[in-house]
Amino acid sequence: MDLQDQLKNLFPDHVSEEPTQETSEGTAIWMQDDPLICKYEKRKGKPITIIEGYTGATSDFKILAKDIKTALSVGGSFKDDRIIIQGDYRDKIMQILKDKGFLVKRVGG
Repeated sequence: MDLQDQLKNLFPDHVSEEPTQETSEGTAIWMQDDPLICKYEKRKGKPITIIEGYTGATSDFKILAKDIKTALSVGGSFKDDRIIIQGDYRDKIMQILKDKGFLVKRVGG
């Protein structure tokens, strides 16, 4: 007899609720009036794409970073209120952000 069966015997009227997991698309991300800035740089000879200018909560920006990294299947990080993506993916990132409803401004060529 496992723990679940023992609990059912002790509390027969209790209805157990299964834990639900929220997907990243199910969470609401705070939208802003100013456009996000998407720029390209080279660091140590390697290309990176930087997204900055988000004025909402830090946790929302981290969720956005995870969504972008997952959609592009690339590495990256979140530091100093910036999303840093490995590689030059400005066009794809801008399209992903526009699909989510953000205004995006391309900087750096």
